[in-house]
Amino acid sequence: MQPIAIKSSRVVLPNTLRDASIIIANGVITGIEDNLPEGDLQVIDLGDAAVMPGVVDPHVHINEPGRTEWEGFDTATKAAIAGGVTSLIEMPLNASPVTTTVKAFEKKLNAAKGKLHANCGFWGGIIPGNFSEIKPLIEKGVFGFKAFLTHSGIDEFPNVTEADLRKSMPLIAESGLPLLVHCELSGPVATKAGSHRSYAHYLASRPKAWEDEAIALMIKLCDEFNCHTHIVHVSSANALQQIADAKHRGLPLTAETCQHYLYFNAEDITDGKTEFKCAPPIREKENNEQLWQALKNGVLDFVATDHSPAPPAMKELQSGDFMKAWGGIASLQYSLSALWTAAKQHSFNIIDIAKWLSENPALLPALQTKGKIEKGYDADFVVWQPEEKFIADAAVCHHRHKVSPYFGETFFGSVMQTWLKGEKVFDAGKFLHLNRGEILLAV
Repeated sequence: MQPIAIKSSRVVLPNTLRDASIIIANGVITGIEDNLPEGDLQVIDLGDAAVMPGVVDPHVHINEPGRTEWEGFDTATKAAIAGGVTSLIEMPLNASPVTTTVKAFEKKLNAAKGKLHANCGFWGGIIPGNFSEIKPLIEKGVFGFKAFLTHSGIDEFPNVTEADLRKSMPLIAESGLPLLVHCELSGPVATKAGSHRSYAHYLASRPKAWEDEAIALMIKLCDEFNCHTHIVHVSSANALQQIADAKHRGLPLTAETCQHYLYFNAEDITDGKTEFKCAPPIREKENNEQLWQALKNGVLDFVATDHSPAPPAMKELQSGDFMKAWGGIASLQYSLSALWTAAKQHSFNIIDIAKWLSENPALLPALQTKGKIEKGYDADFVVWQPEEKFIADAAVCHHRHKVSPYFGETFFGSVMQTWLKGEKVFDAGKFLHLNRGEILLAV
């Protein structure tokens, strides 16, 4: 196959943005040159379009097999490619069976075959009583494990206790893989009487203290077992100092937040708008501004979507009942554009976006050849126009269900092309090649 040279005046390299040509052979980056080298090359000049490492999203719920009517590998990975996401790691719950046994994992792998348009790896799950499955799941190639400290919303995936974690964390630590934790320790809440359609009522029902106390517990256990612990979807700014302190002490602790905590604010969510419901909830503007500062300072490592769709009926769109609605936001296709639009308003740049969406998220599952434009890395790219505006339109969204708080929002950062291993698979709104995604395994 003829080598390719992709040229742009805005190539996003680690910690820099510059005019460069990316040389690709057999799907791998073989060089980055200031000037086009001589020889038999197919030259693709992208002008001033930003060429960035493909987005890596390690927090995606696809729900297949068993609940494919919620989402599935086909629709989810099409949405990913349309949004510039080239690799994702899928969560162990919401599918049925949940990925807490080798048998269930094998069913998920079989379900994914022939349906992947982006690369896809998998987390295993920790629930009470599945400790004997940890090592076999590691041997099968999961990238790490996910646990909940509160009810997950899926009865087959119950939350763990501190006692459960004390059994599982030594085994996970021995493997060197990460333990991802949904940090809310639910307890009684003295909320004011209010309508279930009230967003303020829902927000008060999941206070910051739940999150703060859960994160404190995980820092304690992280320290005790020296187990890489990753806090998913941090929403409480009150927890940031203890995360910063733990990192300063050298603990193997990482943390993410999500686009919706950075893009939306509680003050702007009107009653009955259940498409905004997620857990932990979207909090107030003052809180969310502190999340931006934590990203800037490296207290939060990266941003992931926590794409968690459900059928419209489960979102209670008609009743607007926040207390009954499924808690999850569909957002995979808008990973890049939503973050960039909000980041621009906070004076961040394209280099920051590449760090938060590509380079740092690839480190969590240890994807050794993803997340950077660098010699020896896979030629997975998103080509986008940072200045170009568009409106998020349900008609051109590839999520299975057209339910998202992002619909109607005006975004900057239109995705022009997506490349997988040196092959252009998406261009100007059209899929050129499907089923080019690979199953990723940590073996």
